[in-house]
Amino acid sequence: MANGLESPCCRVRDARQTRGLLYSGGVGESLNGEVLRVTFESDETNFRVLRVEVAGRGTVTAVGNFQFVAPGTNVRMTGETVRDPRHGDQFRVHTLVTVEPSTLEGIERYLGSGLIPGIGPGYARRIVEAFGLHTLEVLDTSPERLAEVSGLGKRRITEIQGYWKEQRGLGQLMLLLQTHGVPGHLARRLIDRYGDSAAEVLQSNPYRLAMEVSGIGFKTADRIAASLGINKDHPERAQAGVHHQLHVLRQQGHVYAPRGELESAVAGLLDIDATFVEVAIDALWASGRVVVDEERVYLAVLHSAEVSLAGEVQRISEFGAPGLDGAAEALVTFERSQGISLAPAQRAAIEAVAQHKVVVITGGPGVGKTTIVRAVLQVFRGARLTTQLAAPTGRAAKRLTEATGASAVTLHRLLEFDPKLRRFQRGREKPIDAQAIIIDEASMVDLPLADSLFQAVPDPARVVIVGDVDQLPSVGPGAVLRDLIDSGVVQVVRLEHVFRQGDGSLIIRNAHAILAGEAPIAPAADVTDADFFVIARNDAEQAAKTVEHLVIDRIPKRFGLKPGQDIQVLCPMHKGASGTQSLNERLQQRLNPIGAALQRSGQAFRAGDRVMQLRNDYDKEVFNGDLGFIASVDTEERQLLVDYDGREVSYRDAELDDLTLAYATTIHKSQGSEYSAIVVPFLTAHFPMLSRNLLYTAVTRGRKLCVLVADPRAIALALSEVRKEQRFTRLAERLAATCAAGHT
Repeated sequence: MANGLESPCCRVRDARQTRGLLYSGGVGESLNGEVLRVTFESDETNFRVLRVEVAGRGTVTAVGNFQFVAPGTNVRMTGETVRDPRHGDQFRVHTLVTVEPSTLEGIERYLGSGLIPGIGPGYARRIVEAFGLHTLEVLDTSPERLAEVSGLGKRRITEIQGYWKEQRGLGQLMLLLQTHGVPGHLARRLIDRYGDSAAEVLQSNPYRLAMEVSGIGFKTADRIAASLGINKDHPERAQAGVHHQLHVLRQQGHVYAPRGELESAVAGLLDIDATFVEVAIDALWASGRVVVDEERVYLAVLHSAEVSLAGEVQRISEFGAPGLDGAAEALVTFERSQGISLAPAQRAAIEAVAQHKVVVITGGPGVGKTTIVRAVLQVFRGARLTTQLAAPTGRAAKRLTEATGASAVTLHRLLEFDPKLRRFQRGREKPIDAQAIIIDEASMVDLPLADSLFQAVPDPARVVIVGDVDQLPSVGPGAVLRDLIDSGVVQVVRLEHVFRQGDGSLIIRNAHAILAGEAPIAPAADVTDADFFVIARNDAEQAAKTVEHLVIDRIPKRFGLKPGQDIQVLCPMHKGASGTQSLNERLQQRLNPIGAALQRSGQAFRAGDRVMQLRNDYDKEVFNGDLGFIASVDTEERQLLVDYDGREVSYRDAELDDLTLAYATTIHKSQGSEYSAIVVPFLTAHFPMLSRNLLYTAVTRGRKLCVLVADPRAIALALSEVRKEQRFTRLAERLAATCAAGHT
């Protein structure tokens, strides 16, 4: 095999030769020993705990992510010794090489250890008796000779061949990855994607990995390519660079990139001439990976979603449906039952819902959106319409249920996501079983999810979309709520009047002041029951100390709230003295400093810690931004349980990358959530993120109390900046054009 793969992975002839179970990482201590037993392993994550007999050192506990290692195997490990609070010294493995046995006894123990399913000590003894010291060579080169072993039938021999080949292929690939500085645990993903061709793809075109395999980014592929001697102006490198940059923009919320800007950015990133990038874009377009639409370059999936969503909104809007009978009577009944009288703007919103198929209701805090949703429900019930309520996240759905008394679900549950098939079961062929659908917290809905939702709406159904368009847009790509409003093709009701129940709240008053570009006001000195405070700080370290003091001491003593549960710190950024990373470390040391812990990515996870999920995990049914508390930690099996509102979810060691401490979290991650009290550091050090939408979103997350630990200059900068959350999206324009074409 090319590029030196075959040589280090060839059949081992004696104990001085190795076959590749190597794992990337720094080089520390080096230990040689024999594996006595495997005390824990996960085939899914490749995390394992071994007991290894090391000459002159005794029995060592080795932990890390590596492929199956059979008891009786000699291993060479590099790593470092760390002290676990519960289990004492452990050897944290960075690299591990198996040194295959060279004695008959060793080979027999090796084969009979569970390395191959169906081969126990008995069959291992027969195989070694048949082939002696040549046993491993026979398995590698002449597995059909297993027919010479008594008791092995054809089916079992075929299974042994398959398992042996898989183990060898996986080991070879892991060695190849490690030689290029790539974590070995990614080998399984490559084999799942490419099968027996994985090593060939890795060596012939490593840039395919960046475009096709989750977990392998452009920088990793570029490093592999450089080590293989691939030139920096290679066409595949330019294509991968374009693909990478479009994904970076997607993560920033953009749906497309202007072609000229994309070409310049990629040329600078790769240090190549822009003409190579032009050719790369056209090649990706021809292959179907991207779409170029009027000098706008899209990832193909986002272009498809944008075009599709525009068409779905037109379909639903234009499908004939009469106005709802009995709406006026239903409103009278609602007002009587609630003991209220609806304001003219609220009545206008409900009349719009009764007359139009798709309606957007938007407004800030205290303007009565929840009251309108309850009234709309009454109208739909009066018209005998089957109604579904949904929100983007579990927390938002729970709040909607509590506010309305009606059952609300997440959008993923509404659309019946199938984690095995990785797609929604509801769609054009199997629409949602409802005649009316109400979506709350719609500012959080990104373009792909909105497209999936509208595809699943039946033709006759009504859709009511409720959200605050002045909040930050979705974490995912697009600005769907804003684009629906700006398109002019759906009925929009803006609620602006703050009702009497919010007049005494400085949180609500200041939220609306921030939207108007005005600085928030602090309560008078003699006011003791205010819900909004500003503490002036201009140094990040001093601000961090103030945040810590507020969370640990001042707020709990004055307001009776529990730190770590009722009080949430919201930050503009992750890094810096007043960023989430530093503040989480500070607060954990004060609130939960001792106890058994699992270490991952520089964080210690202990029972009682507040944590947040960082990505959608459909198998576990936990989603990006979900908050929970660690219920228990098992350092022996390297797993923990997280309690999400009464439902416990298990995480293995390698899965801890999906979690982060959440005593402090970013303002972006707080969307759709409310907290009893929030503390917000807001400083000039956060300059790259400061905007009016960011400050407004932060302030509106507090239900009972909001404390800004702020530099007045940072507030002024944020109030003056209204453009930072604008995104490259063409949905509004496309909606207008699609609906206009439908009327011609």
